[in-house]
Amino acid sequence: MLGCGNTHVDAIMARLHTHRRGKSSSTRPAIKSVPEWVMYTPREVEELVVQLGREGYPPAMIGLILRDSYGIPLVKTITGEKITQILKKNGLGPDPLPEDLTNLIKKALNLRDHLEDNKKDLHGKRGLQNLESKVYRLIRYYKKEGVLAPDFRYKPDKMRGLVSK
Repeated sequence: MLGCGNTHVDAIMARLHTHRRGKSSSTRPAIKSVPEWVMYTPREVEELVVQLGREGYPPAMIGLILRDSYGIPLVKTITGEKITQILKKNGLGPDPLPEDLTNLIKKALNLRDHLEDNKKDLHGKRGLQNLESKVYRLIRYYKKEGVLAPDFRYKPDKMRGLVSK
């Protein structure tokens, strides 16, 4: 480690399946109080979230719609609750899997379908390995947090029925 600079920090902050050092991007500003340009009351925002939830939108998409169409920067600052908490409170309970895990599994299943048709796509095979290692890491995390059952297993054949494309 002599003369190597911040190699330890660089090794910690590297991206998961690349040699790059991280992702530089803008961060959302901390909004501590409701901005004066927001024209909705907390009750109206809750009703919008429930309405969009009933239409079948996932929580991330609800947040984007509220931001882009209604000018609501962050639901939590206005209502004091997250979108998933509001949906759960109003009987629109969570899906069997968390949203980020569902998206990764959908991506892996699509890549498996592609590899069935294109057996010589070696880059695709490597991508599938990397993608499924992310799935396994996320499953380990959610088991540790108690979100998923301890006996939950990722089996692509069974996931097709659980995750709709």
